[in-house]
Amino acid sequence: MIFVKAEDLKYGMRLAKPIYNKSGVLLYERNTRLTLQGIESVKNFGLLGLYILEPAEPVPPMSEEDLDFERFQTMAVFSIREELDSIVAGRDPKNLKRLANAIITNYGRLDHKIAFTQNLRSTTDYIYKHVINTAILCALISSQMHYTPVEQEELVTAALLHDIGKLLLPNKVKDKYDDYDTNDLIIVKKFQSDGLGLIRPEIGIDSGVRRIVAQIHKMEYGDGRDDGKILKSSKILKVANLFDTMTCMKLREEAISEIAAVKYLLLNKDEFDEEVVGALIKSIKILTPGVCIELTNREKGLVISENPQNILRPVVLGFSTNMIYDLGNNGVYRRYQIVDIMKTMDNRIKVDRERLEEYMNKR
Repeated sequence: MIFVKAEDLKYGMRLAKPIYNKSGVLLYERNTRLTLQGIESVKNFGLLGLYILEPAEPVPPMSEEDLDFERFQTMAVFSIREELDSIVAGRDPKNLKRLANAIITNYGRLDHKIAFTQNLRSTTDYIYKHVINTAILCALISSQMHYTPVEQEELVTAALLHDIGKLLLPNKVKDKYDDYDTNDLIIVKKFQSDGLGLIRPEIGIDSGVRRIVAQIHKMEYGDGRDDGKILKSSKILKVANLFDTMTCMKLREEAISEIAAVKYLLLNKDEFDEEVVGALIKSIKILTPGVCIELTNREKGLVISENPQNILRPVVLGFSTNMIYDLGNNGVYRRYQIVDIMKTMDNRIKVDRERLEEYMNKR
């Protein structure tokens, strides 16, 4: 799968991802071949480009839940753009509460992990996509931590609003996404403070939401110390915010993998709440069967069995040696660890579950 800019799209190219409109209606299915009319439509939609299948590439596996996730993301980004732009323009948000509750309904009450897939971001849509994904992560994490519906709504709403100040930034700073230098951070801090001023009770934003947003700004741009008064919700937002920032796909730089982001969060226990990071790990699929990885002995392999007790130590099949590495075994783990996921636009491999179980039982 490759990303092709809108101006480079050609007749006959096959779509790797579906395209939806803002109402969630499917416009183009995966594996659809582009027509000249379709290419013109893509440009009219304002899309930067599309994910395209290479000539001999099969369609990557996507479950109904994966498709629903992408559809929901598309609809939610259109919605949050309207809400945030209204607040910036001095108007009351009409559907902010409805959007927060839709996120909670879809992702704040699950009893299983989801595949948290990322879509490409540009300078024009980065903030909108970021706050939606951060809000989804907050819903997932808070569900694992048994938040009440009222607590979830407050947290998810704060996640949707926490970066509103960045919409006010000068373009020369906004275009850097989150890759700010010291001088940029001074400017961002000022505009984030201005954004906090937009979150007022007069437009229906309660004080609890404002407090969470103020605390996340303090942690990001202040001294960052946890003085014992930081809300648990602010700690959730901090983890969700950073995880999405680290793993999101951008035009100008390569994202790090989910496993690299999780390793960073786990290693920095003084900075990130351990309970929150644990809840994140329980919420999203990372090293599940079908994921390609690289081991410390430089062998490439395939995860064939997840380790529920420690996601960093699954059972792996080495490609070159056909050897099984059970990283849950302490002796094996001392010799071999996972360096990283073999990151591509889509790193999933379709796994025949019955064949896999048969193979594992013969070990």
